[in-house]
Amino acid sequence: MRIVISSTSDTPMYEQIKNQIKDAILNNEIKNGKPLPSIRHLATELRVSVITTNRAYDELVTEGLIASIQGKGYFVTLNPERVEEECKFKIEQLVLQAIDHCKVAKISKDGFMEMVNFLVEKEMP
Repeated sequence: MRIVISSTSDTPMYEQIKNQIKDAILNNEIKNGKPLPSIRHLATELRVSVITTNRAYDELVTEGLIASIQGKGYFVTLNPERVEEECKFKIEQLVLQAIDHCKVAKISKDGFMEMVNFLVEKEMP
């Protein structure tokens, strides 16, 4: 897992870490049941404070994507319903972005739906 932190971003560092780990989990780059790096190790690797990585992990625990096992560390704990919920939310956000692009390009609802139907047929036969 590769995490890149931008010190010039408006997004807090803990949130950048959380979002990148979350994406890796949801994209199945980190498999269910697999351990995450220790908080100290990740903090050292990213050159951030332990408090920053701890907050990122705490938020991932709250979101139900990872769990802490006493004495062993943090592990991915995917619940299929949670994955579905996260994916639906991500799809909604992407569709809203696509709609915004359609408005700029003056593409009609029918034109947009034609594109969607074409892509669905092509990618999901």
